[in-house]
Amino acid sequence: MDVGGATAPVVAVVGVVGTLLSALLTQRAADRSRRREREHAEQVRERRGHTQELHACYVALNTAARQYLAALTDQVHALGRDEEPWPLRRRLTQARDRYRDVYAEAQVRVPERMLPLAADLSRDLGAVYGMVRRLDDGVPRAGDSADAAKAGIDAQWGRLRLIRREMRADLGTSWADSGH
Repeated sequence: MDVGGATAPVVAVVGVVGTLLSALLTQRAADRSRRREREHAEQVRERRGHTQELHACYVALNTAARQYLAALTDQVHALGRDEEPWPLRRRLTQARDRYRDVYAEAQVRVPERMLPLAADLSRDLGAVYGMVRRLDDGVPRAGDSADAAKAGIDAQWGRLRLIRREMRADLGTSWADSGH
């Protein structure tokens, strides 16, 4: 048998196999690349979804705390005035209940480092609420007064500003450190 004659078909077979393998390897590399792109896109969607959920939780917590503080303020201003107390009491109770619901959700959603800030606010809002209710009911304790309640409310507005700053920083808002 002629070696030159046998070489041509072997070279042709190797060429065809090489071409087929090249296409197969290119296809596999493209498949891996598409899979990595899909995984990356899914991770980005998950992070974006988590950030949106956290943002909604922070907004709800801030809104509920503001409404609670506003209702406390209105109740303190109404102390000693001759007007029907029930609408303000009802508003205060509703604001407190709403805040408690939102705070309960925040306890399972917000990052661990935010929990002490939210817990301190919640505890101190409850203390001011208790003082305001005792004053409204005419059964104050030692140290309870409208001025003390106003000071407690003012302190909680300051605490809420601090928490908002931390929440914005946690969300990566660019103006988080501007003091707003």
